[in-house]
Amino acid sequence: MTEYVATTPGLFPLPDWAKSDLSDRKGHQKGDLIAGDESEAITSVYEEARAEVLDDQREAGLDRVVEGQLRWDDMLAHPLAVHENVETGGIVRYYDNNNFYRDPRVVGELTPSGDVAGELEAAAGLLEAGADDDATATDDGVETDAPLQAVLPGPFSLSDLATDEFYDDDRDFLAAVGEFLGGEAEAFPDHETLFLLEPSLVASPPDDDLAEAVPEAIDDVAGATDADVVVYTYFGALDEKTYAHLMDADVDALGFDIVAGDREGTVYNAAEYGVTEDVALGVADGQNTLVESPTTLRERVEWFAGQVPSTDFETAYLTTSTEPFYLPVNKHREKLAALAAAANPDADADAETETEVSA
Repeated sequence: MTEYVATTPGLFPLPDWAKSDLSDRKGHQKGDLIAGDESEAITSVYEEARAEVLDDQREAGLDRVVEGQLRWDDMLAHPLAVHENVETGGIVRYYDNNNFYRDPRVVGELTPSGDVAGELEAAAGLLEAGADDDATATDDGVETDAPLQAVLPGPFSLSDLATDEFYDDDRDFLAAVGEFLGGEAEAFPDHETLFLLEPSLVASPPDDDLAEAVPEAIDDVAGATDADVVVYTYFGALDEKTYAHLMDADVDALGFDIVAGDREGTVYNAAEYGVTEDVALGVADGQNTLVESPTTLRERVEWFAGQVPSTDFETAYLTTSTEPFYLPVNKHREKLAALAAAANPDADADAETETEVSA
């Protein structure tokens, strides 16, 4: 029987109060974005917001809890944007939406920085303190001692979002980014799962030569942790070549956005080239304020499983289709609760309704 695990790909929306406080303390220019040397006044806001989003996830009943990546002003480019050997250039559109990030221009060797590990250490400390202070279940019987899940950009997506001015070869740069992320992961505190987010594999797939190098770069990261590793792709279906190469990566699960884009293409790839024993499925729309019912979310999981009937998944991670930072905080919280209920076979899904409120 498949085990359902409710989780997210991280990169949460900032609480409204934190947006207001940070607007006053950080400023509004490109140079005011996070660079890894923020003041205590700014750090304190992120610390309070981190505690809030951890509580949100525990109260919702998620099976894996993420730090939230609230400091990631540059979205997936963040680990490079705060690196000492990276200079941030002009503003670049973040995939095909109305968000922007600073172009990280790599001008020196990518050595581990420990920035993401520091965030996870802080989250782990809060979770440990919460476990000591609280009972392990809410009044509704929902378990709240969910383990920590780490989140990193996948090596191809991070290299795709950056500009290389040091390595001068696409394969060498991809390998260096993979080694860099592996070094970051080695410093992480204990975590149950690691999500590697790889939207660029869909949005701007690698050419033939680079596609062959993607699994090795991913393995450099996956090999640095004892956690279960999920390579999560979104914004549509992978092309056949990229999918076939990705299946060579030594990871526990591949993940697919089955809300938006070419769902038939995703199903075709899984049927034609196989799929991992575990799978992550983006069943809740991370860019739409419609809050799907747990019934709808489970039906989407069952639809996908029904399209690849020869596969009996050991674990199915239920998540939002994309990073949810696009959503209003109240809609995001409702989607967390829906995911948790969908992963719980005893949930009374029929009592849920779908609501839609514009952002």
